[in-house]
Amino acid sequence: MHLRKSCPPATALLLALASCSSLQPGVPFGPEGEAASRYELVNAAGMRAVFTDLGATLVSLEVPSPAGPVDLVLGFDDAAGYRGEGNQYFGCTVGRVANRIGNSRFLLGGSDEAAVDGAWVLVDANDGPHSLHGGPDGAHLKLWEASGGGQTLRFRRLFPDGEGGYPGNLQVEVAYTLTDDNALEIQYEATTDATTVVNLTHHSYFNLAAAGAPTVLDHVLTLDAERYTVAGEGLIPTGEIALVEGSPLDFREPQALGARIAALDGTPAIGYDHNFVLRGGEGPAARLVHPDSGRWLEVFTSEPGLQLYSGNFLFGQEGKDGQVYRHRSAVCLETQHFPDAPNHPEFPSIRLEPGETYRSTCVYAFGGF
Repeated sequence: MHLRKSCPPATALLLALASCSSLQPGVPFGPEGEAASRYELVNAAGMRAVFTDLGATLVSLEVPSPAGPVDLVLGFDDAAGYRGEGNQYFGCTVGRVANRIGNSRFLLGGSDEAAVDGAWVLVDANDGPHSLHGGPDGAHLKLWEASGGGQTLRFRRLFPDGEGGYPGNLQVEVAYTLTDDNALEIQYEATTDATTVVNLTHHSYFNLAAAGAPTVLDHVLTLDAERYTVAGEGLIPTGEIALVEGSPLDFREPQALGARIAALDGTPAIGYDHNFVLRGGEGPAARLVHPDSGRWLEVFTSEPGLQLYSGNFLFGQEGKDGQVYRHRSAVCLETQHFPDAPNHPEFPSIRLEPGETYRSTCVYAFGGF
């Protein structure tokens, strides 16, 4: 799997948290009457990460520079922004099921006979007939319980049976750790009391020049993937897994995001919005470089897939400090299982049974500053 050897397993991480100092009380994340709070982590190198319990969200991620701190992720000044129409999952924890579920339904029985018996699970639609990122009232809009201390912050929430159409009471914990070697480590755990599905991801929009810089197309990307899941209308996978070779999706060698993106303008993705099948191994699943500043980001994960999204639907909404987020001015690197997995038995399963524990790891490691 794409995971750094230095990353602690989830069990060891949770044991370490028990000895940490308690979390400082959160600061109100306005406006008045809004229950959300904000929290921050800092490391010895001068990085600073700010979070809110609304959506277990990363609000800002600052790295040092000679001119002062540079924020690398898109977001809003307060909770109202995250509840508004301009929020496109900026920095949020996404689920119960990240990405798309075709026609907002799936079988838990996994057979046509089960369908005849009425075993379709119907979930809330919010992307035409499809369900995207947990539906219209998913994890990104929920208030989570914060705890932790030191350089680790945990968010917990119980997703009740039937919420969004999903079966089972699902207990989820997301743990963020800001390490002294300039990595943001994200550990997910979930358990259920009934058979269900779960696929969680982190949805930060990155611009290594600075959040609000006009483009991300000058960034250079490398992906450790030889294949991708082919999608049709609505970006729902067809089931085919194709080679990236000879296509604009070939990032096995470093390529600028803008070098070949025009070839995708007329496709359903309208740019990069594709799930890549990761090869696995000790190295990074992805490496993103901003040539002008020298800043870089490497992604490590235990997941089999990574969704590359080039900010195709950013429309100039106003974000933090009055910054304008233009079309293709940020990129998402979402570690996950494959889209529409419950409807494709050939894909890695996202099914979770009582007595099992879902675990997933994503690490964003930064350098060049």
